[in-house]
Amino acid sequence: MLPMPSRTLPLIALALLAVGSPAAHAAPKKFHFELLAVTPKPEVKPDVARTAVPRVEGQVKKAFESHPQLVAKLDGAPDKAQVDAYRKFLAQKGLAGAYLVTVEVTEASEEVDPMDKPNTQRLVVSIAVHVLGETIPGRTMGFTGDGRATIKQEVGKKVRPRDREVAWDQAAEVAIADAMKTVFKQLEKPQKQQ
Repeated sequence: MLPMPSRTLPLIALALLAVGSPAAHAAPKKFHFELLAVTPKPEVKPDVARTAVPRVEGQVKKAFESHPQLVAKLDGAPDKAQVDAYRKFLAQKGLAGAYLVTVEVTEASEEVDPMDKPNTQRLVVSIAVHVLGETIPGRTMGFTGDGRATIKQEVGKKVRPRDREVAWDQAAEVAIADAMKTVFKQLEKPQKQQ
């Protein structure tokens, strides 16, 4: 075998780097999430819970429908009680798993703070959530995730309903996005076979 010219080795190394390893370019795993419930923790004041829960639920549904790693609907899925058929269906659809998801609003608050500017206040909305996923089928522990957000919004002398809606929606959206980051980090780890 003839020795390679010294310029050829760097070119081969560069070509290997450009191609990369197959694992580095693997498509992210896909999953199916079904929302089971959004509930407030008992410590969340009832009047705040009435505002927070629907906002969180709306943002969860939006995240489930728009996240690139989630398949929103499973048309033609067998009954969840048919464990083997359901798992086979998931594999045929190219899904790494399916989960029933419960979201708990663990903290929620709204405050209006005075500001130094005349005729101005600051609306402060905080939300914390805990997300729990149970496998479908089988309902075994699949994942957990926690998210938290605080939105501070400058408002006028009077807090308008629209100001309140925007602040709650933004806080819910950020808290859910925060929790979902944790969830997907857990789901990317190799899962134990059941």
